[in-house]
Amino acid sequence: MHGFSYQNGSLLCEDVDLLSLAETHGTPLYVYSAGTLRNHFRRLDAALAGVDHEIAFAVKSNSNLSVLRLLAAEGAGFDIVSGGELFRVIKAGGNPAHCTFAGVGKTRAEIEYALQQGIYSFNVESEEELVYLNQVAGELGLVAPAAVRVNPNVDAHTHKYISTGKSENKFGVDFGAIEALYDRAARDLPNIKLRGLQMHIGSQLTSVKPFVEAVEKVKPLVETLKARHGIEFWSIGGGIGIVYHDSLESGSPEWWDAKSDEERPLTTELYGAEIVPRLKGLGLKILLEPGRYIVGNAGVLLTRCLYEKKGTAKTFKIVDAGMNDLIRPALYEGHHEIVPLKQPGTERVLVDVVGPICESGDFFCQNRELPDFQPGEVVALMSAGAYGFVMASNYNSRPLPAEILVDGAESKVIRTRQTLEDLIAGEL
Repeated sequence: MHGFSYQNGSLLCEDVDLLSLAETHGTPLYVYSAGTLRNHFRRLDAALAGVDHEIAFAVKSNSNLSVLRLLAAEGAGFDIVSGGELFRVIKAGGNPAHCTFAGVGKTRAEIEYALQQGIYSFNVESEEELVYLNQVAGELGLVAPAAVRVNPNVDAHTHKYISTGKSENKFGVDFGAIEALYDRAARDLPNIKLRGLQMHIGSQLTSVKPFVEAVEKVKPLVETLKARHGIEFWSIGGGIGIVYHDSLESGSPEWWDAKSDEERPLTTELYGAEIVPRLKGLGLKILLEPGRYIVGNAGVLLTRCLYEKKGTAKTFKIVDAGMNDLIRPALYEGHHEIVPLKQPGTERVLVDVVGPICESGDFFCQNRELPDFQPGEVVALMSAGAYGFVMASNYNSRPLPAEILVDGAESKVIRTRQTLEDLIAGEL
């Protein structure tokens, strides 16, 4: 469910006309629905009500300060992967004591900063990192709270670029090596506090089965580590998928109700029903690290059509957003529904929607049947709230777009559009 729908022929975000935002603030333009963010957080929180838990929002999915502040107000913790993300969380009013620090390549400066801020735990990705963490903490006269990330070798059946739980992925420590590593840490690393265990098998999972398989495989290990080392939490990762195809229709209860059980996307209710009973009785806090689920369908990218070019082989719709603004289609064939802001009829044309970047990979769709929008019209790229702006760049010396947060009938700028002067700030 999300806050975008056609009303009286115009596409709205909650109660705000998106075309009015495009005319006022220009394009390309990211727009987020505050109501959708709150709704998704609360639904996931309710689905885990049967166990002691905390939802740690994955900051890498969307790190805008206003988005983080909204989620902090909802009671979210935060999953961070850099010192910069920790800095953002603190600036947004988040509590470092509810932050877990993941990532395979933490630097000394990042480790020192996180220790000084008092984060909840480092999610350690290798034995070498654990040894180094002990060294840095010792030199600062501190004890570092840590959880090792176990790689359960479970196939998430997702895109290879966002699969993280297989043995060939760079993340985590092999399942069979965890017990010995915890024993060594308890014996030889005095500046490490073994606080928990972490796992994460991948992103954009649309079936509950891989989650169940991973939990059932790792649960006996968790019980052993609790008995032997007194760990207090188990982070089971994130990865709940969202609707990218038919994403506009998916905001409608009628669309949802019309789907059969086999067709209906993975819901938090189904996730909770399958996962929570397997976690009860452990006596541990359960951490969940969602990003895409909370913010993905909460955002759109608005872009204006500049030209139509008809060739012998294809028709191109050239828009003012490019792969520097939203790289998912070019990077890993990410799908985004493309819809006009004025409700279209039933006629469709076969087109490529492409941007102005000097790369053949600069496209948002290829050979797709879309409404026949014309130069000057604005369209929305749906489901762009996660891994959209955060992966944007200044490639081709293009200023970054503005970001808008809509809450009911109110909208506010939460990031100003970069200027040409901003592009060269800091250069000598």
